[in-house]
Amino acid sequence: MSAKKEYIIILVTASKEEEAKKIAAALLKVKLAACINLLNHVRSIYWWKNKIETSKEVLMIIKAEKTKFKSIMKKIKENHSYSVPEIISLPIVQGNKEYLKWISKI
Repeated sequence: MSAKKEYIIILVTASKEEEAKKIAAALLKVKLAACINLLNHVRSIYWWKNKIETSKEVLMIIKAEKTKFKSIMKKIKENHSYSVPEIISLPIVQGNKEYLKWISKI
């Protein structure tokens, strides 16, 4: 009996669309992710160096198999300009079975 595949969504913010595209291309080129959505004009408000900061960012939504998370995180860090990039993994609890199978075929 084969192990049940687990899937994740990874959220990453980038400083600009060009940076997000660069990260997406790096992940897709080596088939670490099946699909990446880029959402422009995200307003982030956060604590940084003891101050509240506000930035315009691009939110990346990455769909992948859970087993690839460590490699994905490494590749993002290699291509990201932030010293502490947001890289958050969330489990996909349910989804279209055909779509989830497609993620695995990448």
